[in-house]
Amino acid sequence: MPFPIERPRRLRATPALRALVREQRLHPSQLVLPMFVKEGLDAPREVTSLPGVVQHSRASLVDAAHEAVEAGVGGLMLFGVPAERDARGSGADDPDGILNLGLRDLAEAVGERTVVMADLCLDEFTDHGHCGVLVPDGPRAGTVDNDATLARYVSMALAQADAGATVLGLSGMMDGQVGVVRAALDEAGRDDVVLLAYAAKYASAFYGPFREAVESTLVGDRRAYQQDPANRREALREVRLDVEEGADVVMVKPALPYLDVLSDVAQAVDVPVWAYQVSGELAMVEAAAARGWLDRERTILETLASVQRAGADAVLTYWAVEAARWLREG
Repeated sequence: MPFPIERPRRLRATPALRALVREQRLHPSQLVLPMFVKEGLDAPREVTSLPGVVQHSRASLVDAAHEAVEAGVGGLMLFGVPAERDARGSGADDPDGILNLGLRDLAEAVGERTVVMADLCLDEFTDHGHCGVLVPDGPRAGTVDNDATLARYVSMALAQADAGATVLGLSGMMDGQVGVVRAALDEAGRDDVVLLAYAAKYASAFYGPFREAVESTLVGDRRAYQQDPANRREALREVRLDVEEGADVVMVKPALPYLDVLSDVAQAVDVPVWAYQVSGELAMVEAAAARGWLDRERTILETLASVQRAGADAVLTYWAVEAARWLREG
């Protein structure tokens, strides 16, 4: 055996050494908790396909927000589940709609201690479940009308800003959405509101459990506006356009199946890059852990480390509170 031999194992010999040379360090403040508030609930309701996740009442939403803040979670992303829906998603920009009421509750309760974020999309509010309004007639009848949807997004953005959201998550994948919302907010004197662009959002099979959480009424699919899972280069085009239009942060969604895309995006832009660890990612880990096939805590932390290693500055994850506590405990 030739000498001197390289011995990388030396740096793995003890917990203290491993900690000292660790390349990535996830912190609780880099975790964002997605939350669901449902109109008419008196108590939280379990989402059966998402173990540990609930639809909140307004009261339990505030309680859970305080718990997340105490754990050190960096932000809260709120989704609304209305009692009634219509073709244009009227409840989305209603000041007294469940999402905007929930945002006011969060802003008042924890807005000085964490970042309150709002999902800016119509899918939870439309009776057809799509992320925009539909073309009413003609050869394209039933497809999403991109530009008519932009007008609805502007109205949503102004309502969410008024309700107290600091960050608006534009998740609909409509062309030009960032630009029109940025212009409208600036014109209204709300240039302080941060725009998070779901810039590379794929038409993924991993969203299944989320649709239970928001009681989705989707008819058909979203492949005409969300990205094809086979496409990698296209993500950089979407990201470039959103940054040029004024996005403050860009998102890759889902996280684990798209680590290559996440790495590409992180190397291409000089704005923060986030990733969304979606419902299907949680569901498959929880199912395997429940059968004893995976060590649950180690697997969750490893998935988060992999997303950070690929380039995410922050991660939206339903495990945010648990993971934050584990990280604080070392």
